[in-house]
Amino acid sequence: MTAKMIFSEELWKVSRKMRTLFDARVRAEGLTLPRARALILLAKKDCVNQTELAEALEIEGPTLVPLLDGLERQGLIVRKPVDGDRRAKQVALTAAGQEQASHVNGLVKDFRSDVLKDVSEDDLKAAIRVFHAIARNMEAAC
Repeated sequence: MTAKMIFSEELWKVSRKMRTLFDARVRAEGLTLPRARALILLAKKDCVNQTELAEALEIEGPTLVPLLDGLERQGLIVRKPVDGDRRAKQVALTAAGQEQASHVNGLVKDFRSDVLKDVSEDDLKAAIRVFHAIARNMEAAC
């Protein structure tokens, strides 16, 4: 196998494993990975429209609606109408949502520490350069 083949296979494996492990951590807190990601994104802004949120989460609008329904049932978000557009909604965290988002951010920090604990700063910087190069290549391919 070539280095490129090994690298791409390892990247896929690590990516899937990170997702699986982090999903298990947020599930232990009563959340799903998509809900946790939404909370993290919403915590960065006061209010986001549903279209922007779907794009940031890389999901379709119809997939976002049940996700938001669940967060709303948990009392973590509110949806507000947008002036001048009856169909558009703004999404914001409630106080409970802000608290939960803060907790999820703590889980992210702990998870990051756990999975990167034996990786040197130099290795991380090299990996970042590689990921940036891959991202540029993917952008050029689109």
